[in-house]
Amino acid sequence: MSMEDLYRELMISIGEDPTREGLVKTPQRAARAFEFLTRGYKEDIGALINNALFEADTNEMVVVRNIELYSMCEHHLLPFIGKAHVGYIPNKKVLGLSKVARVVDAFARRLQIQEKLTKQIAETIQEYTGATGTAVVIEAQHLCMMMRGVQKQNSIMTTSCILGEFHEDTATRAEFFSLINK
Repeated sequence: MSMEDLYRELMISIGEDPTREGLVKTPQRAARAFEFLTRGYKEDIGALINNALFEADTNEMVVVRNIELYSMCEHHLLPFIGKAHVGYIPNKKVLGLSKVARVVDAFARRLQIQEKLTKQIAETIQEYTGATGTAVVIEAQHLCMMMRGVQKQNSIMTTSCILGEFHEDTATRAEFFSLINK
């Protein structure tokens, strides 16, 4: 059974008529939308990074703030929306700037929990760059908490994954947090 057929069956199961004018093409559109929202499963991280590692004679912190992200809660299939802040300390190589955002997207576009997403991004940046430290903070609002359940509209979940020098050196960690909180 195709995803389109499954959406049609879902509509019938809630009491809708998928043949009515406004819904005729909804199963097709919904299937395409869901494939787009979960396209991270088809991402090859190595191909995504595509050797965009450049020699650099620096060991100063690199921080990319406010990378917007959209993901889907694996528990309710509802979106969570937020921003990621990614920092790393280069070890003779820097990662192309757009690749940082692409790594965020590759993992965010999967059925996900925020805690795991944060860790996946940090570990991937660390692995591919050989950085001496990596830090990732994600702040997000979860529609599963806003639209249903406790219905809290202004809650924001914050998660972090701190590796290497960021974990070991409190001054380095403090510098990262001061940079992302500007």
